[in-house]
Amino acid sequence: MKNITVIGSGTMGNGIAHCFAQYGFEVNLVDLNQEALVAAINRIEKNMQRQVDKGVLELPQIQAALARITTTTQLQDAAQTSDLIIEAATENLEVKKSLFEQIDQWAPADCILASNTSSLSITALASFTRRPEKVVGMHFMNPVPIMKLIEIIQGQQTAQATLDTITSLSEQLDKVPLMAKDYPGFIANRILLPMINEAIETLFQGVGGVYEIDEMMKLGMGHPMGPLRLADFIGLDVCLAVLEVLHQGFGQPKYAPCPLLVNLVKAGQLGIKTKNGFYNYAQDIKNPSPNHF
Repeated sequence: MKNITVIGSGTMGNGIAHCFAQYGFEVNLVDLNQEALVAAINRIEKNMQRQVDKGVLELPQIQAALARITTTTQLQDAAQTSDLIIEAATENLEVKKSLFEQIDQWAPADCILASNTSSLSITALASFTRRPEKVVGMHFMNPVPIMKLIEIIQGQQTAQATLDTITSLSEQLDKVPLMAKDYPGFIANRILLPMINEAIETLFQGVGGVYEIDEMMKLGMGHPMGPLRLADFIGLDVCLAVLEVLHQGFGQPKYAPCPLLVNLVKAGQLGIKTKNGFYNYAQDIKNPSPNHF
């Protein structure tokens, strides 16, 4: 595999493009918005510079990696020359359905179609194509250039050859691929999001404040980041979407999103991306102030 197309230039999309380009792959980064693509390249360059500062990369490697990334708003053109297409669009089934129908029509017959979805069914996405055996989940973790895990999700009809190819590819990126079956939330988010939701419920009931909840999990449980700060980092809208998938998929009340989370999303307080969530990031994004509820 040489030519990789990444659909979506947001946090996950630009991170995935960064990682592939860093390891020598030719990357098409696709978005509907040209301004978003410019912002994505600027973000990739800044993140690569951080890698230089840490001794992970050298300056000439940045220019070589950036030269391997082509940005475009023309999905059809990018899809036609791809060995692998990774969809990293918004966590919405209808949006992904439309994308998978299009890329299935335009991509070469041997092209693998992957989704970075954190919770939606790979089997459902595969059903929108004529190549379900070549559809797979590649759930990268944020920040993509740093986090080692790729959760590989096997749909009901995903072929073993597809899984083997994606496993090998993940290892070429210096990642650790771990397999999960295609059930709501897979493994990572099925365990993580109920924990985050319980932390929000604990806050909602007034058992403790934002600072106390997060510090207890850090100091007492060895977590590098408290669950409320992590929710802000993920995006409260994303947390809500995953919990809704879990609740709908299993039909169990333990997965029902906390009302406080629902209200924060309705209010547009989505975490770091809006500079306000369980913490306020307006003054200092690295050392935010906990909000009071």
